[in-house]
Amino acid sequence: MLPPHWPVGKAMVPALFKFLLRLHLALECDLEVKLNRFVGDSIENSCSKSSEARINAFFEDVATATKCGKCGPGYPTPLEAMKGPREEIVYLPCIYRNTGIEAPDYLATVDVDPNSPQYSQVIEPSEFHTKCNLGNLHTSHCLASGEVMISALGDAQGNAKGGFVLLDGETFEVKGTWEKPGGAAPMGYDFWYQPRHNVMISTEWAAPNVFKDGFNPAHVEAGLYGSHLHVWDWQRHEIIQTLQMKDGLIPLEVRFLHDPAATQGFVGCALSSNIQRFYKNEGGTWSVEKVIQVPSKKVKGWLLPEMPGLITDILLSLDDRFLYFSNWLHGDIRQYDISNPQKPRLVGQIFLGGSIVKGGPVQVLEDQELKCQPEPLVVKGKRVPGGPQMIQLSLDGKRLYVTSSLYSAWDKQFYPDLTREGSMMLQVDVDTVNGGLKLNPNFLVDFGKEPLGPALAHELRYPGGDCSSDIWI
Repeated sequence: MLPPHWPVGKAMVPALFKFLLRLHLALECDLEVKLNRFVGDSIENSCSKSSEARINAFFEDVATATKCGKCGPGYPTPLEAMKGPREEIVYLPCIYRNTGIEAPDYLATVDVDPNSPQYSQVIEPSEFHTKCNLGNLHTSHCLASGEVMISALGDAQGNAKGGFVLLDGETFEVKGTWEKPGGAAPMGYDFWYQPRHNVMISTEWAAPNVFKDGFNPAHVEAGLYGSHLHVWDWQRHEIIQTLQMKDGLIPLEVRFLHDPAATQGFVGCALSSNIQRFYKNEGGTWSVEKVIQVPSKKVKGWLLPEMPGLITDILLSLDDRFLYFSNWLHGDIRQYDISNPQKPRLVGQIFLGGSIVKGGPVQVLEDQELKCQPEPLVVKGKRVPGGPQMIQLSLDGKRLYVTSSLYSAWDKQFYPDLTREGSMMLQVDVDTVNGGLKLNPNFLVDFGKEPLGPALAHELRYPGGDCSSDIWI
């Protein structure tokens, strides 16, 4: 048995940690492959002795002390996790699909220790050959049972199917599906569970066959994109309620509050560009309400006459005080005080590129928020292509890491420079007292300079757990 509040996501053996990161790349790989096979051969051993020692020391500690679902290097509560040591390395899956470069995807290790000579450099790339015949896998979480649970967006043919696969946490052998036979959701994407309340919430994007070649507005009109939250009975593994969200198109990332006693959380609706709060009613049913809306901008020179913000990632600080989200198209990251979850208050905002920068092809005709278009972002003399997409917060909440790639086909459609030049990783300093976001001008990881050519960096994960993967029970 795990002690109360034990963070399931932190208890990982090294191979499992790297394996789960590779699974985020399965969304990009429409290949029929096996879940229990992965390759971690180095394609360039540029790791310094100091960096290598830090990486090896971490994995040796975890290997001797942990298994998936067992007591490990985690923290008993989210607030204790905030007091943990500063992050020193970050893992990112990097993708070559749709870039024109015939090379395998790989897992990059980035040094984020400001006292290291390799600060803001890629120090250990490794090949990625994970293959799965279960269809476009996305989110992975460790379970208290010792198993690994992974959401899928479709079947092997690319049709919509929101199912979940279970792996053995020690051998990574496929054990079957988590949901009952025939009980998959119509669509899938992300999920988060609160075992104390016997509940799981899952979200929807679309069938892989719908989004894999880019965004087509006609598919929205045809109702091919998701707009529901699915409420699952955690013990019975079945859907007990489906929430139709008003003005909630393409609900992607879902986050319960970190407090294991909480019965509420938030979901980011990408195309509708709003944040919706879901919560449990006194009678035991669940409801959802819109609490933040990002207004669209009337534009000229773009795909549509109005441009949404396109909220693609959200996260909560471990103390459940701040909510952060990225507007991939508008180009900004926002910080909200959620001390009152029903009325989030904007306390920080920063523009990191995007589609509406000055001098670009898009002209803003009407804007409810800005008086003028933001300046292009230049860091260390390099103009940053694309917009902010994936975000990850340090345990203490003081540093926010950002990458710019969403999905290679959509990158190519909306930010063609991104697929030609490669994505970048940035770091934003966070004011945790009054709120506020400020770019760190000394930190830039340019994935356009990778040995095999420009790459698209995506998800951000820390060894030992983070704000996006840890669940306390």
